[in-house]
Amino acid sequence: MKTGLSLKEHSASIALSLRTLDLFCLIASGLFSYWLRFSNLHLDSTYQSVLLLGVLVGLILLTYAGAYRAWRGASLSSEMRCVISATFGTFLFLVISAFATQTSVLYSRIWVGTWLITSTVMILGYRFSLRAALGALRKKGFNIRRVIIIGDGELGQDVASKLMLSPELGMEIQGFITDNPDKYKKALVKELPILGTIENIDRIVSKHQTDQVWIALPFSEVKRMEKVQSALATSAVTIRMVPDIFGFQLLNHSLTEVAGLPVINLSTSHMLEGKNRFLKEIEDKLLSAIIILMISPILLTLAIGVKLSSPGPVFYRQERVSWNGRTFNMLKFRSMAVDSEKDGVQWGGAQTMSVTKFGAFIRKTSLDELPQFINVLKGDMSIVGPRPERTMFVEQFKNEIPGYMQKHTVKGGITGWAQVNGWRGDTDLKKRVEHDLYYIENWSIWLDIKIIILTFWKGFIHKNAA
Repeated sequence: MKTGLSLKEHSASIALSLRTLDLFCLIASGLFSYWLRFSNLHLDSTYQSVLLLGVLVGLILLTYAGAYRAWRGASLSSEMRCVISATFGTFLFLVISAFATQTSVLYSRIWVGTWLITSTVMILGYRFSLRAALGALRKKGFNIRRVIIIGDGELGQDVASKLMLSPELGMEIQGFITDNPDKYKKALVKELPILGTIENIDRIVSKHQTDQVWIALPFSEVKRMEKVQSALATSAVTIRMVPDIFGFQLLNHSLTEVAGLPVINLSTSHMLEGKNRFLKEIEDKLLSAIIILMISPILLTLAIGVKLSSPGPVFYRQERVSWNGRTFNMLKFRSMAVDSEKDGVQWGGAQTMSVTKFGAFIRKTSLDELPQFINVLKGDMSIVGPRPERTMFVEQFKNEIPGYMQKHTVKGGITGWAQVNGWRGDTDLKKRVEHDLYYIENWSIWLDIKIIILTFWKGFIHKNAA
């Protein structure tokens, strides 16, 4: 009989409990925020309707963001991003709905903003407490998963080390299984035992009442992987594989199914997958449309300024390379004289171009970039993403900068992680690419929001703006 207690069979009940607690937090924070704003709880029909709508949308977005999946082994930061993305999305939905229906004057925006903050703090607070409590229980031996690792090589040793360094996960490593039992009397990690060979794995799993078998073998050991699956075909044990792909330079590798076949994507971005791609598109379309409406007087004023400052067109169209190597014409307000590029373009020469006085102003303040929201609305670009480069430079740099073309697995952006960290204009290209790849690897709606806030916080004026 197993000595460790398990909550595995209660996972559905746990998810229901989390939904109930989130429902309570959304309602309680809404009422608390109303009390802070008005010193009473006498909500009229308008506030009741907004509260109900916010709660329903909040629960839907929390579900959609994956807030009720199993968080065992996942980082706290990933759970925080999930919750914050959902609560911020709810707030954004209420703001856009009020704007579209012209009902924002019927209720307090301070109340909505306070509700956003308090609901986020409450949900994160109880989830942090729950995570800490479960971690403490697992350290004491409750809710344990017994694990056997197939393979005692470098990969297997690394897996065992990392699991044992995280006792809050509740993973008890029972030992290793190898085809070379005489190679070691004891395995290298904490003297974990060699339990036997793959031929006897079903008997070993039964004897040790194992919950999970982790396969940690190199790709060259396909036959041994097949032997493990065959030997455990009649067992209910959970089988996990840790693929030996750490030597690859990957962008959000993931497992998908093509024609019924499991396929590991070695170079992709999870922002292009299903719901994430949908969320990214909604973010771009809605925000760009709202921003264009809000700044239309500024756009008109700048267009007049460009036209009066020098002869030539208002917009400057420049071919750039974006998603999957596709080219498009990126729009800017013209800041240069029309013949500035008659002798060709050189990398790093933006500061030496002949610009008008008005052009120097809009370039230094990045106001020349505002027409790119039209590119976003058309679908050529994203608001946040790696900065797209000119075709001639892409052809040059793709053979010089490691990983350069990987930035083109997503749409180019008006602003990005490299730009808010100071790598813009004619700065170190390798550093820009490193930041672009970090963004692609770690993308989330929350990271996009952070970059947008940093863009405004740090201002548009920058010494490298060009």
